[in-house]
Amino acid sequence: MKTETFETNTKEHDPQVLIDTFFTTYPDLYNEDDEKKIRSAWNFLLERTGEMKRSCGLPYYLHPMRVSCILAKTRLGADSICSGFLHNILDVVPDCYDEIEKEFGSDVAKLCSQTSKITSLRIKSNSLQQADAIRKMLFAMVDDIRVILIKLADRLDRMRNLKSVSPDAQREVAREVIDIWAPLASRLGMNDVKNELEDLSLKYSNPAAFQQIKSIVSLKIDERQEYLDKAVKKISSAALKQNIEVKISSRAKHFYSIYQKMRKRNKEVAELFDLLALRIICSTENECYTLIGIVHSLWKPMEGRFKDYIAMPKSNGYQSLHTTVICEGKPLEIQIRTQNMHNVAEHGVASHWLYKKGTNHDMVKAQDLSIFNQLRELRDEHLSDENFFQELKDELLGDSIYVFTPNGDVKQLPAGSNAIDFAYAIHSGVGEKIVGAKADGKIIPITAELKNTQIVEVLTNPQAHPTQAQLKAVKTGKARQKIHSWLVANDDTFLDKDAIAKREAEIQANNLHSMQVMQQRAAEGKHRKKKEEVNYTGLIKIGDTTNFMVTIAKCCSPVPGEPIVGYVSRNRGITVHAATCTTFQRIPDIKNRSVEVSWDRSEEKKK
Repeated sequence: MKTETFETNTKEHDPQVLIDTFFTTYPDLYNEDDEKKIRSAWNFLLERTGEMKRSCGLPYYLHPMRVSCILAKTRLGADSICSGFLHNILDVVPDCYDEIEKEFGSDVAKLCSQTSKITSLRIKSNSLQQADAIRKMLFAMVDDIRVILIKLADRLDRMRNLKSVSPDAQREVAREVIDIWAPLASRLGMNDVKNELEDLSLKYSNPAAFQQIKSIVSLKIDERQEYLDKAVKKISSAALKQNIEVKISSRAKHFYSIYQKMRKRNKEVAELFDLLALRIICSTENECYTLIGIVHSLWKPMEGRFKDYIAMPKSNGYQSLHTTVICEGKPLEIQIRTQNMHNVAEHGVASHWLYKKGTNHDMVKAQDLSIFNQLRELRDEHLSDENFFQELKDELLGDSIYVFTPNGDVKQLPAGSNAIDFAYAIHSGVGEKIVGAKADGKIIPITAELKNTQIVEVLTNPQAHPTQAQLKAVKTGKARQKIHSWLVANDDTFLDKDAIAKREAEIQANNLHSMQVMQQRAAEGKHRKKKEEVNYTGLIKIGDTTNFMVTIAKCCSPVPGEPIVGYVSRNRGITVHAATCTTFQRIPDIKNRSVEVSWDRSEEKKK
């Protein structure tokens, strides 16, 4: 857990002291013009909210100050700091957008507006797939990545100061953070933020587990540090003998990571020994392999725990050597990599979230990796490049749109979907009764294309029902199938064009088949050797058998000796037609129901 800093423990309530402390805490980060703008935004906030108190009794302006401090730690610019101060001002003073734009510029005004839009959403996620859809939707909502960074800072500060709300509210916020905001921070390469969000979420969602892990981790902390120091000294000494210069750091697993490991292995935290790990950084690839030999000569490696991701990099580009050894009777995880490999692992595609996510529905997709890299670059280099971010959104979202119900549920639909598709995505009963819709509070035509991130409300009427016009308008397969089924069952005027086309194709196939049978039978009759003594008994044969139920079709009434065809009827056994009968050609599924029949001839019986 993080130690308390200025932004996590703002005990000083005097506004002038707070803003002065901000600049002394982050010196040389902002020039004179930046400082003037930031102080002006702070004063703007105080003028609008100076006397306001939050439910906990503290001044309203403390939270915005802490949010801006978090943003300053990531070295964001003056506009971001101003927006951190004013990120919720539009919720308090809804009509001040124009004033903000005039005083601080369009960038700050847009950042405040879009942050307020996200804040107003009631986000709910009931599954990992839905949580991922919400995260993608959040990217779609904004034109500037700084909106996401401001909102992450807002969530982090809220989690740090969640004590004042009820336990139920604590759990609700913790669930939202663990599902939406922590993975989002990870996607942006902000692993410190992600880890702290996860730990704080665990603290409020499962206090008992959190306290248990905290007590075990804090137990004998000096003893564990001594254990690690001994291991570091041994490795450093052995490396020095080989003229290899190394940097070794310990990597303590954060509480939520330990909690996940407990659940995965079904063990108590006291049974977990690999709570700490070492990372060795060297200069060259050859040195990595020399060091792995040194480590294995110092301690016995655990079987099956050595991974060579240098010779065989992960699909996301991650490279490193991994091993677990038994050091003084305890497992010790060790990673070995070059500085360049470390830079890629920390800032490129192989962040902790990418290469140790585990087996669940939120696994990383290879085609998304470049997007995460671009997001990290965007944080430092493209903070206001709208064209860049639009391309990024297109990559993230593909051919889907993400829209909200008024209750905060997110629905993923194909691009081009309308309110009818949305209604059926909620429930078939809602789709059948739709008569109107609102998007972001405004009435829209139910056939109008929906846009990303709209909050859509469906208006229904118990007397309404699906129509043929709706069938033509919908985009999703579910809506099309449900409307089609209703029309077939309830609308006498509905011409099922699909069924008609299918029937016509079937008739054509039947005609072709029956024509082939007719020609075959006619040819057999023409070339049959004529014998005066040949007589027909009037019986129908299938092979050598005549003992079955036969119906002679009245439409053509074939006579003995005439070429015939037959098919299996549902209630009358075998029905026989003349080979030239046009009625036979129109019988449904005739190709699969046909049987080869012939007249029984008396001469063959005599033989």
